[in-house]
Amino acid sequence: MEIGVISDVHGNIVALDAVLEDMPDVDKLVCAGDVVGYNPWPGECLDTIRDADVTTIEGNHDRAVVTGQYPGFNDMAAAGVEYAREQLTDEQIEWLAALPTERTLFDGRVKLVHGHPDDPDHYTQPSEFSPDLLDDEDVLIMGHTHVQHHEIYDDGIVLNPGSVGQPRDSDHRAAYSIVDPDEWTVEQRRVEYDTSAVIHEVVEAGLPQQIGFRLTQGR
Repeated sequence: MEIGVISDVHGNIVALDAVLEDMPDVDKLVCAGDVVGYNPWPGECLDTIRDADVTTIEGNHDRAVVTGQYPGFNDMAAAGVEYAREQLTDEQIEWLAALPTERTLFDGRVKLVHGHPDDPDHYTQPSEFSPDLLDDEDVLIMGHTHVQHHEIYDDGIVLNPGSVGQPRDSDHRAAYSIVDPDEWTVEQRRVEYDTSAVIHEVVEAGLPQQIGFRLTQGR
C-alpha cells in the first residue's frame, strides 16, 4: 500500500500542480496541514486538494485564516493570512474550519498530525525524531517545519514529507514523499517548478516580495 504524502502547500498552486503531476499512482493521498498561507492562490490550492480527495488535517495557518488570530506570526505570515481571508469564500473557510488537528487512518496504522503528536504548533525538527514519538501507529506523519526528513525504527516510521509550497531545507524544489507501511519504505521526492511565476504573482497580489524571493533559496 503506497501513500502519497504532502504538507505545507501554503497557497502555492504552481508547486502543488507540479507535485500532483509528478506523483505516481498511489493508493491514498494525505496532507499534513497548511493548505493556505503565504502565497497568492489559497482558494485554488484548497479546491485542488478537495478535488483530488486528499485526506487533510488543520495546520496553524489554516487555523489562523479561520479564526483571524495569529499571534507571533511575522509580517510575511500575517500578510498571507490576511490575503487568504480576503480571497476565500465563506464555504471554503468553513471547509478549513472543519479540518481536525489529527487523523488516524488505515485501522490505526497511520497517524497524521501537523507539528507534534502532543502539540500541533510545535516544530518537530529532524533532531527530535525518535521512536518515542510513535504510539500504536506504524507511521507517524508530521509537517510544519518545511524540512524533508524521515527515520525508520523497529517500532515504526516517523516522516516529514517537507513542504510543497515553501521548502526550508535549502532545496528550492517542491517536496513530497511516498510511504509504504506494508514494506516499511519511504521515498523522498523533489520536483522542479517555476518559482519565477510565483514571484511575479506574489508581487502582483501586493504580498511581501520576500515571500516569493525566498522560494529560490529554499528557506
